Amino acid sequence: MGMNVGSSSGSDEPETMLDVNTTPLIDVMLVLLVMLIITIPIQLHSVNLDMPPPNKNTPPTEPIVHEVAIDFDGTVLWDGVALPSHAALESKLSEVVAIPDQPEVHIKPNKLAEYGYVATVMASAQRLGVKKMAMVGNEQFIN
Repeated sequence: MGMNVGSSSGSDEPETMLDVNTTPLIDVMLVLLVMLIITIPIQLHSVNLDMPPPNKNTPPTEPIVHEVAIDFDGTVLWDGVALPSHAALESKLSEVVAIPDQPEVHIKPNKLAEYGYVATVMASAQRLGVKKMAMVGNEQFIN
């Protein structure tokens, strides 16, 4: 690569021509650039995080669930076993309330069961102090 510098005067004298070879200059600049890149210190960017210590508690266990099914004729089933009377239901509910970490009570009424049967079971559970109670659907009863 070269550079030509000359005068553009209209005189009869021969023009002086100056040629400058810029290739060595570019080579020196490239070498200096590479040397600069190589000598730049590598900086490690790290972020110090204060993480909480690992939890040494045991993972929570699955809650105990008691299923109270109410059949179309008012029969109450506690975990699949028919209860003979309303007093037996209240006895079971009292046992649930006596446990410090109360189990869940899922009430599954039949879609043909009268509202009075369901309301009686729910009222008994509420009166005795059951805190974890839920009304859930039962696939065999609900279309």
